[in-house]
Amino acid sequence: MREARGVRMAEIQALLDAVAGLPGTRPAGPAEAEVLLARLRSAAARWADVLYEANEGARRQLPPRAEAALRLAFRRAEDSYVELEIALRDCTEHRDPAL
Repeated sequence: MREARGVRMAEIQALLDAVAGLPGTRPAGPAEAEVLLARLRSAAARWADVLYEANEGARRQLPPRAEAALRLAFRRAEDSYVELEIALRDCTEHRDPAL
């Protein structure tokens, strides 16, 4: 259990580092915006994974409303990932072929 918790904490720290490394300024153009979307999608996927693992590990030990809240948080994180995936795909489909 201690090793699994350490792995989870390492994943959370990696996620925090990824989010902290996002640019603090607006993208200068479509290419930078696409890179930003890709980084956000990656962070969203990691967060969904962390929430899924937390739900799987703790669900039988939580009160029903807390378990439902954790499950809902996972679903929302998963939805965020899917929406960012769609946005990124839209960018690549509408990329100027001359670039």
